[in-house]
Amino acid sequence: MIAVIDYDAGNIMSVCKALDFLGEEYVFTRDRDVILSADKAILPGVGAFGDAVSNLKNYGLVGVIRDFVKSGKPFLGICLGMQLIFEESEESPGVKGLSLLKGKCFKIPADKGLKVPQIGWNSLSFPKETKLFKGVSDGAFVYFVHSYYIKADDLEDVAACCEYGVNVHAAVERDNIFGCQFHPEKSSETGLKILKNFAEL
Repeated sequence: MIAVIDYDAGNIMSVCKALDFLGEEYVFTRDRDVILSADKAILPGVGAFGDAVSNLKNYGLVGVIRDFVKSGKPFLGICLGMQLIFEESEESPGVKGLSLLKGKCFKIPADKGLKVPQIGWNSLSFPKETKLFKGVSDGAFVYFVHSYYIKADDLEDVAACCEYGVNVHAAVERDNIFGCQFHPEKSSETGLKILKNFAEL
């Protein structure tokens, strides 16, 4: 059973639809006991970093997520959910993230002739072999919608990169913590493969 965490963020239902398509059993919830009893958890969503942290606190989910991660069970953050895994974001100065991994979220620079937010497909490169991207070819295209990007402090945490004016840490993987800045649920067969890999961990 996968717990898809409900914290009033946008675009969560597309993840649920992808899990439906894959035939995976999941529950859409913010209930502490349900989340902690799940085999895996996903924190999806789009929106503002500060608002998301406020919602997580209001629903009492910060401690729940940290307890879930401490249990050693697989945890996946998608888009805003991946940014929340880290310590802070330029989008919301002074607001602390979940701090599950060390690093910060920066604004994509608009001085290189590129549109911000980045909306569309981009290709991934993989600095190392990881569980999340097993069977996914180097150069595979995935779908992004973001104005901010993660820069992980520890390059060993980086599972995938892409270029968009800067080198974007597009995915992370450390122990049972996984993150995708892109939307696997909107990334065709490649994205479904990534979600399937996570579901099968």
